[in-house]
Amino acid sequence: MRDPYITLGVARTASEADIKSAYRKLAKELHPDRNKDNPKASEKFSDATRAYDLLSDKAKRAQYDRGEIDGEGNPANPFAGMGGRPGYGRGGTYGAGPGGAQGNGDFGGFGGDEVDLGDLFEGLFGGKARQQAGAKRGFGRQPPPPPRRGADIQYRLAVPFVDAAAGRDQRITLADGKAINLKLPAGVEDGTMMRLKDKGHPGTGGHGDGIVMVEVGTHPFFRRDGDNIRMDLPITLDEAVRGAKVKCPTVDGAVMLTIKPGSSSGTVLRLGGKGWTRKHGKTAEGKPERGDQLVTLEIQLPADLAPLEERLEGWVDMARPREKFGQ
Repeated sequence: MRDPYITLGVARTASEADIKSAYRKLAKELHPDRNKDNPKASEKFSDATRAYDLLSDKAKRAQYDRGEIDGEGNPANPFAGMGGRPGYGRGGTYGAGPGGAQGNGDFGGFGGDEVDLGDLFEGLFGGKARQQAGAKRGFGRQPPPPPRRGADIQYRLAVPFVDAAAGRDQRITLADGKAINLKLPAGVEDGTMMRLKDKGHPGTGGHGDGIVMVEVGTHPFFRRDGDNIRMDLPITLDEAVRGAKVKCPTVDGAVMLTIKPGSSSGTVLRLGGKGWTRKHGKTAEGKPERGDQLVTLEIQLPADLAPLEERLEGWVDMARPREKFGQ
């Protein structure tokens, strides 16, 4: 079973953020929809997903690090390194004991260069004849392999920017032709992976899962900044000088925004609660909290400047906006 750290390409000391980042990079590279001519990509994608599921779970990661489970989360072979207990190495080699002595290949300090496990079991069952009799009663037989779950099915879900920001449910059609509503997690990002339990291929041990990779689309004038959304809002010179109420788009629809008289280009106005859903925090209605929308004003001069020049004839602005630059 391949080491999940090797599968994700991270060190055993990697942080949760490092593991998450490595997985997202691999998921984008290996997603079957982007590798239709590479049948091995799907297998590598599933391997990476299993590795991430194990290492992102603190309890399972600790169990794996202690040698208690393998890379798929199954109990480790109790004879491999004697269950991973301190003092025993891989292959039954005994390490330094309490007194610091080395066993030099002795099995658990029994002495000698090697130990014949067959002899050991003969002693347990009272000789080969008794061992064979025990085998007939079921002793010594390899247990049947556990039933395997079906393979996972990978999906790619394109989500519009405004829907991802507001956390709106999405409709996705599964491989069996059924369509379901999918609730986006708060704080969803481009590359977020979602697991649909038992929505994969069938198997003797149950269905696999559906693995959905979210792709958040771009927007012509909105852009994400953490939990906030930024946009530039053009206003006329007249609106900047005299002030005005103008329509401003948000991911929830247009709202009226008040421009104060004398506003300059670069002024940032804040629309509270019109940003991206936060990963943590709930409103009084039980909905995810959201960041803000930050609107930067941009004064646009008219295309025909002649009337403006006539009005400004003989007028000179005495302000010194570049004074801090020594001008």
